[in-house]
Amino acid sequence: MTSVSVIIPAKNESGAIGQVVDKVCHTLPDAEIIVVDDGSTDDTGPIAEAAGARVVRHPYSMGNGAAIKSGARAAKGSVFVFMDGDGQHDPADIPRLLRRLDEGYDLIVGARQRGSQASVGRGLANTFYNRLSSYMTGQQIEDLTSGFRAVRGAKFKEFMSLLPNGFSYPTTSTMAFFRAGYSVGYEPIDVAKRVGTSHISLAKDGLRFLLIIFKIGSLYSPLKLFVPISFLTFMTGLGYYMFTFFDQGRFTNMSGLLFTTSVLIFLMGLVSEQITQLMYRDSALDRSSGDNSVE
Repeated sequence: MTSVSVIIPAKNESGAIGQVVDKVCHTLPDAEIIVVDDGSTDDTGPIAEAAGARVVRHPYSMGNGAAIKSGARAAKGSVFVFMDGDGQHDPADIPRLLRRLDEGYDLIVGARQRGSQASVGRGLANTFYNRLSSYMTGQQIEDLTSGFRAVRGAKFKEFMSLLPNGFSYPTTSTMAFFRAGYSVGYEPIDVAKRVGTSHISLAKDGLRFLLIIFKIGSLYSPLKLFVPISFLTFMTGLGYYMFTFFDQGRFTNMSGLLFTTSVLIFLMGLVSEQITQLMYRDSALDRSSGDNSVE
């Protein structure tokens, strides 16, 4: 029988964490429940413990991704379920994710349905991320940033060194699974309004979300990101050269700069592609050596 560890990162979620843990206990009475208290200044840890969870504590806030990694290291189950501790995710959906995992998938993501996004702005941003990542992978990605997911623990641990300590761990882990050739599936879910105040600010974290776009490219296939940019820069230089040639009869420094920049962007993509391949090759070697040591 598959053993399940439910891992819940939480920071100052005293208003919701008790109810979340209680619902998980009733839904999966045999599951291991781990709440990672990420430096909370309220009673998140004691409330979670009283509700029946095992609490892993950070002495200070290290980030959502760091909490996920701490929970994965402490987990004993062969399958990990990650969910938020703010009441947005319904523990009653966990069995559906696990059933999909039993169909042969390595990762099942709870795909938020239309109207379940926290705000219009975040909904539009996630739609953009989904389309960009679908282009990068050649696969239909329904929800790149959802934190509600079920995954085979051993395969998740292969990529823990790649995961950031911040909120973009879902993006990184999903793209890593695609790159490694593991199967990823989606299960539709509805998300409730969170209890308390969100720790994400669009104004504060706007740049961070923009960097996610480049992380998507660097994690999967950098050339798919760099080549279009290089081509656009080259065509801009060519168009400007044609304009100055027919208008002034000369080749300008700006055209030369654009041509040079397009070549540099392409070379950056090529180098990034090689680094990405080496990164995943090292992960594969570590995995194979680990398998051999077990034997």
